[in-house]
Amino acid sequence: MQLSQTERERLSAILEQYDHHPKVQEMREFIQHGDVTTYQHCKNVVVVSCWINHRFHLGADETTLAVGAFLHDFYLYDWHKQGSFHGLRHLFEMHGFSHPGSACVNAQRVFGITKKEQNVIASHMWPLTFRHIPTCREAVIVCLADKYCAIVESMFRRTRVGADEEEW
Repeated sequence: MQLSQTERERLSAILEQYDHHPKVQEMREFIQHGDVTTYQHCKNVVVVSCWINHRFHLGADETTLAVGAFLHDFYLYDWHKQGSFHGLRHLFEMHGFSHPGSACVNAQRVFGITKKEQNVIASHMWPLTFRHIPTCREAVIVCLADKYCAIVESMFRRTRVGADEEEW
């Protein structure tokens, strides 16, 4: 899934203030799937989300889509070291259920994101997080793109899902 030069430049301009932030750079320290860092995973989800939006002419707001996709896993911890299953009473404390809320709180605290961007982040694990339903087209796109990227990164051990270059 390649983006055009113009599309990559637009993404770079939208995400520049986020990409260079020290807290965002911390995502490079954590592994997401296989050997893919959380930072690279989020970039993959941005590219795939934008590709879906443009190729299917869905009309999603590019800024909301890009920011929500880029910060959807902004939880800033190594989820592989966060305990294990401790019974059904603690099921919803497990990473798959809890990390969208952590990422949303971090993104709100660090960047003051919009309500729509919050919905993108909080609902990206739907239907697993069944109470947090995607309520806008941007959230639905990121939810789908995240699942696609997770499958490709995990099963096929690809570090770059959406593009071959380091930049957007």
